[in-house]
Amino acid sequence: MNLAEQINEGIKEAMKARNEVRLRALRNIKSTFLLLDTAGGSVTDEDRVKALQKMAKQRKDSIEIFEKEGRNDLATKEKEELEIIETFLPAQLSEADIEANIRNIIAETSAAGMKDLGKVMPAAMKSMAGQADGKIISELVKKLLA
Repeated sequence: MNLAEQINEGIKEAMKARNEVRLRALRNIKSTFLLLDTAGGSVTDEDRVKALQKMAKQRKDSIEIFEKEGRNDLATKEKEELEIIETFLPAQLSEADIEANIRNIIAETSAAGMKDLGKVMPAAMKSMAGQADGKIISELVKKLLA
């Protein structure tokens, strides 16, 4: 069963269970997938995962803003949706695993300092796509090259 089918099944289950939070989040995901489909071309599960990652990042950013502004009601809503979106994303690597991967990439590219950031970052982003936040990868690469 592909990702779009999983979302459709989840919507049916959420409707039967009268789970409004899950239903709202799944409908948002379905809406995003429909926009992808109408954009043209063939859409793969990989494209859908990228869209989910973007949705998750938007939710995290919104949560941060809402909490700064003292809007805990809106932050809670975003957190609920984020939890549901994350159930459809691949498992995230731990910080130790990310660091180990970056160390391997640095060794493979013979990087020797910040001047080689342009060699390491693209390789790190590609090797850990979908498994780690780009912000964390960037921070660790800079720390290890410094």
